[in-house]
Amino acid sequence: MSELVTGEAVALELRPAKLPSRALAVLIDLIVAVLVYIAVVIGLVAATSSLDDAAQAALSVAAFLLVLVGGPIAVETLSHGRSLGKLAFGLRVVRDDGGPVRFRHALVRGGVGMIEILMTFGVVACIASLVSERGRRLGDVFAGTLVVRERIPVGRAGVVPPPAPELAGRFAELDLSGVPDGLWLAVRQYLTRMHQLQPQVSWSMASRLAADVAARTGAAVPPDLQARPAEFLAAVVHERQSRQAPRYEGGGDHVMSSVSPPAVAPVREENVKAPEAPQGRSTGFAPPA
Repeated sequence: MSELVTGEAVALELRPAKLPSRALAVLIDLIVAVLVYIAVVIGLVAATSSLDDAAQAALSVAAFLLVLVGGPIAVETLSHGRSLGKLAFGLRVVRDDGGPVRFRHALVRGGVGMIEILMTFGVVACIASLVSERGRRLGDVFAGTLVVRERIPVGRAGVVPPPAPELAGRFAELDLSGVPDGLWLAVRQYLTRMHQLQPQVSWSMASRLAADVAARTGAAVPPDLQARPAEFLAAVVHERQSRQAPRYEGGGDHVMSSVSPPAVAPVREENVKAPEAPQGRSTGFAPPA
């Protein structure tokens, strides 16, 4: 994953495209462009048979630039970074801040691409992509763009588990205003992925997060939940969701659910990393034996 920061200071996680998929996408685009170029040349030869050789050569060069250089630029501009090859492999060209590309981005990519792809048969582009951390060729570097994957294999959706029935509403008097957005995000990420962690790691991480939340709220973790920190976190998150439900319902922008509503309002995700998930699965909220 590649973290990009938008102009509104919102962190985006995008998956840069790998070199093989990019190369195959470029190959498809080149095949289509060459077929169109051949058709255009045949049409020009038939239409300009009465012209001299110099005029026919000039028209051939103009057709080359128009089809093999101007064609990809026009397609990327009009499709916002999706050419035929990229559509086939689920790729897209975006700006460094995650936004759609404009004409100037496509123009720079196409101009540099004529040198690093057409004139060097893709050797320079491959070397640049292998050297770049995010797989960018020289055209992407100069244009300030990045090729990312749009179609990512769908995994199991992360759902914040609801608290036990006896814990619902137990923390209604708890002051949650001192808990920062980053901590809420870390808690939510843990709750959605805790079943992917090893039991000992899951319980240790839940204990640390519960201690952080308790320190921010000014109230200690209840004694009966100290051995079950994940249940404490689920109950506190559920309480925060319940308090935010009228705000979302009143705006009409979100549909709240008692099981899996949005855990937090839009937050700044700077310096917040998802916990790594070691191999193994936990069996529930209870700490390991």
